[in-house]
Amino acid sequence: MARQSNKKTAAASGGRPRRSLTRRLLPYLLLIATAGAAVLALYMAHLDHEVRAKFEGTRWKLPAKVYASPLELYAGQDVSEKELITRLQRQGYRRAASVDDAGTYNESGAGLALHTRDFQFWNGAQPDRKLRLGFDANGVSSLKATDGEGDLALIRLDPQLIGSIYPNKGTDRILVKLGEVPPMLPAGLITVEDRHFMSNWGISPRGILRAAIADIKAGAIVQGGSTLTQQLVKNFYLDNQQTLSRKGKEALMAILLDAHYSKEEILEAYLNEVYLGQDGSRAIHGFGLASYFYFQKPVQELQPSEIALLVAMVKGPSYYDPRRHPDRARTRRDLVLNMFHEAGFLKDDAWQAAKASDLGVTGTAARGNTQYPAFIDLVKRQLKGQYKDEDLTEEGLRVFTTLDPTVQAAAEGRIADGLSRVEKQRGIKADTLESAAVVTSIEGGNVLALVGGREQGYAGFNRALEAKRQIGSLMKPVDYLTAMMQPAKFNPITPLDDSPLSVKLATGKTWQPGNYSNRSHGDNVPAYYGLEHSLNIASSRLSLAAGIPNIIDTLGKLGYEGDAPAVPSLALGSVSMSPLEVAQIYNTIATGGYYTPLRAIKDVTTREGEPLNRYPLKLTQTVDAGPAYITTWMMERVARHGTGAGMYSTIDRSKTMAGKTGTTNNLRDAWFAGFGGNRLGVVWVGRDDNKPAKLTGATGALPIWSHIMADINTRGIVDTPPDSIAQVPLQLIFDPNAANQGAGNNPNQWFANGQSCSNAVKVPFIKGFVPQGLLNCDTDIMRVNAQQNQPADNRGRAPRDQDNDQGSWFERIF
Repeated sequence: MARQSNKKTAAASGGRPRRSLTRRLLPYLLLIATAGAAVLALYMAHLDHEVRAKFEGTRWKLPAKVYASPLELYAGQDVSEKELITRLQRQGYRRAASVDDAGTYNESGAGLALHTRDFQFWNGAQPDRKLRLGFDANGVSSLKATDGEGDLALIRLDPQLIGSIYPNKGTDRILVKLGEVPPMLPAGLITVEDRHFMSNWGISPRGILRAAIADIKAGAIVQGGSTLTQQLVKNFYLDNQQTLSRKGKEALMAILLDAHYSKEEILEAYLNEVYLGQDGSRAIHGFGLASYFYFQKPVQELQPSEIALLVAMVKGPSYYDPRRHPDRARTRRDLVLNMFHEAGFLKDDAWQAAKASDLGVTGTAARGNTQYPAFIDLVKRQLKGQYKDEDLTEEGLRVFTTLDPTVQAAAEGRIADGLSRVEKQRGIKADTLESAAVVTSIEGGNVLALVGGREQGYAGFNRALEAKRQIGSLMKPVDYLTAMMQPAKFNPITPLDDSPLSVKLATGKTWQPGNYSNRSHGDNVPAYYGLEHSLNIASSRLSLAAGIPNIIDTLGKLGYEGDAPAVPSLALGSVSMSPLEVAQIYNTIATGGYYTPLRAIKDVTTREGEPLNRYPLKLTQTVDAGPAYITTWMMERVARHGTGAGMYSTIDRSKTMAGKTGTTNNLRDAWFAGFGGNRLGVVWVGRDDNKPAKLTGATGALPIWSHIMADINTRGIVDTPPDSIAQVPLQLIFDPNAANQGAGNNPNQWFANGQSCSNAVKVPFIKGFVPQGLLNCDTDIMRVNAQQNQPADNRGRAPRDQDNDQGSWFERIF
């Protein structure tokens, strides 16, 4: 009966049985699946385009790479074996029993065996070469090729990579090719990070399942299960968010990447992209840069223990940072070395030797983008306006500079040591003094070193460029140069009035310069003596007579581009300059009046080595050679007898140097600027808060300058007067304690050379302007002897002036 009732019900409803729920929903499910597949296909197409576009396009933004000046090796080069080895070690060369590999050297009694690296210079490629160098007391005595590739007279070492130019918060890398790296590196990466890399299709289902189970148990994402391809996708395309959606996107992109590109291409990209540490605001990406960052050597020269350390750090660059956590890093490295050994990459002996070796990282990492941030600031300044910012931060340009790492190291070391020493000796609170220094090559105007402060490698306030402080008596050589450009009025023995001076100013105030000694020296002070002992009053009178507008004009000819105040106090340095600006002025004097803009850059090339821009030497004679020579001669006397005489407690007395101390009001700033035959240096010492440093130029800056110049083997000045100069041998017997007392203290009564004047000094004059009325030495020698034989207490030391910390004021002979 029930069955019949159901049949009736079915007939009443149309005669068809009701469909099941599944059958009724199936069309909708199919529609949803089709739509989902379409959406997924569209999404996959979008991801596919994104993967290919970025991978095939400009894969990485490459900051400009900045290189130091390469060291040239040739017979006669004045570099000792010890200095060369220090330079090699700084550049990551390693001592080895044989020099079969590039980047190695070996010492022996017969000299130094060296295998240089190949390098793409601005003017072409230089292959690696095997050499043997001999040395003697003067430096390199012989240079011989030992690789059978032909003799050579000169070779350049590969230049030291000193920094990069990149955005404030950016990444940095050095691109490498898979075929250029040691085979152990990619093989070791696969062994440690993804054993099935060569056979999987971008993802590892087993690894994903294992990670999923771990994540479910933990209630959060705690395990990645990533292949090398997935790691590349995460670093190259995505962010570090740990979400299921991002992990899904990562897996899809890894599949697409693996489908489009070979394993070799993916592995090469990984080698260049993987994150391996942080350098201030700069992220270290890729093994190419990491090799320099941790070991100061190209990746091609990495040893097994070094390769293992970098591979070990992939798991956690911060956690296994070898500088901050050496024990942790070593444990991880040794674990990786064990895996290399088990995989057959390392035989027993090599495995044990690698585990026994130190981590081998350089002592201190550069902060920011370089270990020489002050110098890089100058490079950026000189590049500004010639290249767009994106060119410098994205195009991988190669910038070859003038920096000499040996000179830079000497300047940095002497500033750090010198400031600590003077603080201790003079009872100054520790770490309150600051300093800056610039060292240039006189020929060419190359900036060899630039130090912005006492803390090495600190990318902060750059005092060498930005600290503009009054220069004090550093201005006086400019005053005297201006006077010597007027030979009808001035010469080295022109009498100057050093008696008290008052000048009424346009403001109604009175300017009254005074000597530091609070005494004057009469009205017959010879000009050379006024500069030699930094007499403020005599120098002020000379400057007023020479003309303040003329002095400003001379500043411009020497290379100063600022606005100097047209006031009498300009004569004593009431103009503020940076150490670099001072170096520019003094460099023009040192060259004999030839102005050349100080340069930090030699050449710029593309990343492939194609030349872009050269920075050739530019020389313009802006000051006549004669006045420049006379000014240098007077500055030599400053160094030998005057306020700079303290340098010869450090520098070989056989070397002729020239320079000038500078001290500002209330002992706020201490300066010294000076030069030898090939190098010029400027040192400033003071306080950042502009409070008195309680130092003169002679006590604060000169000792640092002297040690720097001694460390870099500065040559002495060679006396080569220009054609416009006449040298007259004279007896320089001026006695400030016997002013206006007879012959010799009246500059009109100087004694010319004669048979009996054995102590005569060759005094330079502009030809046609040699003073008349010079007395004959033979005729008047008795008067000279009588004066020179005065009792000692009449010739004793006079009180010091502001810049005079050394030596007797009674000078009879050069």
